[in-house]
Amino acid sequence: MRATTIHGTRDIRVSEVPDPTIEEPTDAIVKVVAGCVCGSDLWPYRGENPITEGATIGHECVGVVEEVGSAVTSVRPGDFVIVPFCHCDNTCPHCLAGAQSACANLGMTVSGQAEYARVTQADGSLVRTDARPDPALLPSLLTLSDVMPTGWHAAVSAGVRPGSTVVVVGDGAVGLCGVLAAATMGAERVIAMSRHEPRQALARAFGATDIVAERGKEGGAAVKELTAGVGADAVLECVGTDAAVRTAFGVARPGSTVGFVGVPHGVELPVRTMFAKNVGLAGGMAPVRRYLPELLDLVLSGAIDPGRVFDLTVPLSEVAEGYRAMDERRAVKVMVTP
Repeated sequence: MRATTIHGTRDIRVSEVPDPTIEEPTDAIVKVVAGCVCGSDLWPYRGENPITEGATIGHECVGVVEEVGSAVTSVRPGDFVIVPFCHCDNTCPHCLAGAQSACANLGMTVSGQAEYARVTQADGSLVRTDARPDPALLPSLLTLSDVMPTGWHAAVSAGVRPGSTVVVVGDGAVGLCGVLAAATMGAERVIAMSRHEPRQALARAFGATDIVAERGKEGGAAVKELTAGVGADAVLECVGTDAAVRTAFGVARPGSTVGFVGVPHGVELPVRTMFAKNVGLAGGMAPVRRYLPELLDLVLSGAIDPGRVFDLTVPLSEVAEGYRAMDERRAVKVMVTP
């Protein structure tokens, strides 16, 4: 099959690789209808993460079940499914506690930007739609494989409540989905930290009531001014850098929680600030399967339209341009069609 592969820093190619096959009775093979480039894919792309030359890349996709293992009963060939980037059995003690991203039988999508993907725990992971969805819904359904549940997880972890004031640090697709999540959960005030006008506009469309363009100490001061010196009831950290984490703790009010979902790179927690202000930290890798049923209902009912984060679509043959566009911040998020 054709698949996106990475060969070095900023070296993305489309290569012929072996088709995935059923290796365990719990597996399924999904024919990819749409995949996308994730912000976390940019870490290896930029050389910030180790690279295995020639490895497939891409962990977000939706598609049609092509084949299932002998133990799979919840889906069958022909079903349209959302593929959580983290595969889980949904029955182990960790899954039952709501931590599906730490499943005892955890697997990952490794060829979401390709023609086919293998799902290692099909029964526990895949969520099907009742019928082949309207093409207009495809972008929003695709966000449910990772980015929307990740933004939702940040809001849940931070303890967003109706009537609360929320700050979202990060204006990438996850941050924007965090804005949408906070607004959907009933936050009265959602402050998006963004200095890019197109992303500011989308943040407002998703429910942001205020925009703070400043960064660092100036950004923190702007949030404090907007909140009459109090700070935020909940903070969503959606970047993963040390600067973003420090900003998050700087704008959090005493007794609040920072929900973090940005993949950490070079982060040193400000433990003394956390101690002095009684500010907690919660979050991590999103347990996508935990949130999928609720989020699917919200998408199908039209209550949320997270697919608006996609502002560029490329065919698989031009996936390298999709990476360049996101790397250069010419695109928020790129959809890839086989």
